[in-house]
Amino acid sequence: MRRSRSVILATVTALVAGGAATYFTSTASAAAACAPAWSASQVYVGGNTASQNGVNYSAKWWTQNESPATHSGQWDVWKNDGACGTTTPTTPPTTPPTMPPTTPPTTPPTTPPTTPPTTPPTTPPSNGQLPKHFLTGYWQNFDNGAAPLKLAAVPNNYDLIAVAFADATSTQGAVTFNLDPGLAAAVGGYTDAQFKADIATLHARGKKVVISVGGEKGTVAVNSAAAATAFADSVHRLITTYGFDGVDIDLENGLNPTYMAQALRSLRAKVGASLLITMAPQTIDMQSPQSSYFALALSIKDILTVVFTQFYNSGSMLGCDNNAAYSQGTVNFLTALACIQTQGGLRPDQVALGLPASTRAAGGGYVAPTVVNNALDCLAKATNCGSFRPPATYPGIRGAMTWSINWDVTNGNGFANTVKPHLATLP
Repeated sequence: MRRSRSVILATVTALVAGGAATYFTSTASAAAACAPAWSASQVYVGGNTASQNGVNYSAKWWTQNESPATHSGQWDVWKNDGACGTTTPTTPPTTPPTMPPTTPPTTPPTTPPTTPPTTPPTTPPSNGQLPKHFLTGYWQNFDNGAAPLKLAAVPNNYDLIAVAFADATSTQGAVTFNLDPGLAAAVGGYTDAQFKADIATLHARGKKVVISVGGEKGTVAVNSAAAATAFADSVHRLITTYGFDGVDIDLENGLNPTYMAQALRSLRAKVGASLLITMAPQTIDMQSPQSSYFALALSIKDILTVVFTQFYNSGSMLGCDNNAAYSQGTVNFLTALACIQTQGGLRPDQVALGLPASTRAAGGGYVAPTVVNNALDCLAKATNCGSFRPPATYPGIRGAMTWSINWDVTNGNGFANTVKPHLATLP
């Protein structure tokens, strides 16, 4: 996100995906020993093993409450390592015994699992009661030629408003918030008390408000345990002081996924399950699960609300087919890059499309709002696609984000008025 972001031109070729293993179902004597039984409550990280229903699995990345039986395959979180166990045949005998066994097997195949099915919930954790599909917009705490607005003047079509931006302090990792004097002058005066009242007004309308940290000129760095503590403590103070519902991570000059994850988990412990955690990485930051931003998202997947990647100011980038460099400003670019995230480990409800509200809001990558709708249709329903078609449909795709609300208002609210009603048509 930017006041005036320079164009980033990059093409990244790395895409990491686990392959689906083939296993044999011949006899029990050929099967490997079973790993410890999978538990829905246990956290697994890459390389951890578990067994379920006589099959061994290994985790490709962080996971919790995702059943190996239903979440294994080339693009899923678990890798199928083959049959296991030495006492129970993996295929039933073709001829049943003439006499029943004197004692029933201790774990008959028909016994239901002791843990409930682990299909991902339709309502993601920590979503703060946001709609299934929602529209996010950034509110500018500065005056750069876009329409200056008080927070309460944000159009009603926006469900989540990100206040851009928090300010760095002299303490590494710590942030604060100050109303910009230029903005205050442009709107006829704006005090802290009025700003807090405006957040309360938005809450009364059913909206959520988060404080965004970073931006093009942001200098916040969380590179140590002390900085992680300072970040969590300072953001918590902003939440309690102003009434923010959470935090948006928009660090465009690099981040340390280990310490930022530590900071966000500490903040979650302070605030509780209502905390919203959003991210706005650049496209280059989400090309591979090994990149720092993607690694952060996967490491806090259990408490992450949504990632709205900035699909602009990018240049051409590889898509999830790892086949071609797609040009920004096209439906192919949006869909081919969005599916990197769903295939790389994020749930569809944690993925949204970020676009500029007008040609003046970004250096490149603007698309008409109808193209945003087409991309959402392609991802959710496999309709209105371009030449690229995602390998699956993602009806849970979360929605869209725009930089910025102010530029959208300047442009006649074309983005919000077009995209918001369309979100209601998604599955």
